[in-house]
Amino acid sequence: MEIITSRTNPLCTHLRKLASSVSYRRDCGEFLCDSPKLLEEALLWRAGLRTVVCTDPAALPALPDTVRRVQVPGDLMKSISPAQTPQGVLSVCGLPGRTLPEQLTGRRYVVLDGVQDPGNVGTILRTADAFHADGLFLVNACADLYNPKTVRASMGAVFRCPVWTCGLEELRALLTKSGLPLYGAALRSDTVDVRRADFSHCAVAVGSEGKGLSADALAACDLTVRIPMSGHCESLNAAAAAAVLLWEAARDD
Repeated sequence: MEIITSRTNPLCTHLRKLASSVSYRRDCGEFLCDSPKLLEEALLWRAGLRTVVCTDPAALPALPDTVRRVQVPGDLMKSISPAQTPQGVLSVCGLPGRTLPEQLTGRRYVVLDGVQDPGNVGTILRTADAFHADGLFLVNACADLYNPKTVRASMGAVFRCPVWTCGLEELRALLTKSGLPLYGAALRSDTVDVRRADFSHCAVAVGSEGKGLSADALAACDLTVRIPMSGHCESLNAAAAAAVLLWEAARDD
C-alpha cells in the first residue's frame, strides 16, 4: 500500500483532472468513481479497475493484484475528491471502448437529446437499467457520461447498461436499419397518451430540462407520446419523465 501525503503528488493532480475535464478523461482513457458503492460495482462488473485511493485501507474489499492501492489522509482526500462530502474512497477505471453496433438487437432503448445536467443523465441511466432498457443513446451535447456526478447518480448502472454517444442522423439510420420506431416525449398532432402507446419494440427520446426535444430530434420521431398530468403542471423534470415512460413501457414485459 502506497502512502501519499502531498497535494502536489502527480497522482493527486491526475485525479483532480479526471474529475474536472472531459478531454483529459478521453486522452487518458480513464474516469473517476467516488464512493465505496461504485468501487463494489466496478469490481462486480469487472469494469477495468486500475487505482484505488482510500483513507482507511481496512475498509477496502479484496482487490485484484493488478490494482494500484494508495492511502491518503482525510484532508488530502477532501482536496482530490469531486464529492462535497467525500466517502473515503476514490477509484479509477478504464474508459470502455464502445462503437455503434451495426444493428440493434434489443427491444427498447432510451435516447437523451441535449440533457445537460449530469445528475439527470446518471439518474435516467439508472432508471433505464432498472426497467430493462437495452441501452442509452446520448445526442446533441448531453452531459458527459463519465462526469463524476453522472457516474455517482447512475449507482453502478454505468458499468452495466450500454451507452453510445452519436449524432442524430447516425441514430436515425441505425434505428431504421434495426426496425425500431422512435417515440418522442412531446406534444404534436400525432401525440398519444403514454398508456396507449406500444412500447414493445422502440426507442424513446427525452429532451432537455428547459427546452424539451430539439426541433431536429422531434422531426426524427415516428410518434410522440404524452404523460397525462394535472392541467396546471406544464412539464416534468427530464429524469422524472423518463422514469414514468420506462415504467409504463415495462408494465407489459
